[in-house]
Amino acid sequence: MPEYHHIVLASHGTPGAQAAERAALALLASGARLSQLVVVPDLWKGMMGDDWLNNASTRDAFGRHVERQLEREIAEQVARVRAQAGERGLRYESRIELGKPADCLIEFAAGLGPDLVVIGSPRSRGVRGIRSRMDLETLVRVLAVPLLIAPYPR
Repeated sequence: MPEYHHIVLASHGTPGAQAAERAALALLASGARLSQLVVVPDLWKGMMGDDWLNNASTRDAFGRHVERQLEREIAEQVARVRAQAGERGLRYESRIELGKPADCLIEFAAGLGPDLVVIGSPRSRGVRGIRSRMDLETLVRVLAVPLLIAPYPR
């Protein structure tokens, strides 16, 4: 199995993303670099609840609650991957972006020039969760480095 010296990992903590994390960690040589990108899909920008948010202060309080919850979850995910990278003697960095996942990943990878980009595969139909899918057509058409899609865990 080849060993890579720099991998960009798109991961956000779901089971499919964790499969991508395991694949990326297994492929990196000791002392190599792991660059993790966590994308908060832009669909969150408009997530302000339903009709019960009928005044500005309630909407603002709910928006701050959602942002704090996302920040906590992302901090936990980043800390978990950072610890795993450290255990393997890897150099680790992370970046958090708000936007369209494929566009953010293409821009992040273009700025770093990794050997490989690793993502998880989409979850199967019927598996619960937000349907924020990576636009694979755009990704494979525009990405300038090899792409590995880790299989969804069974």
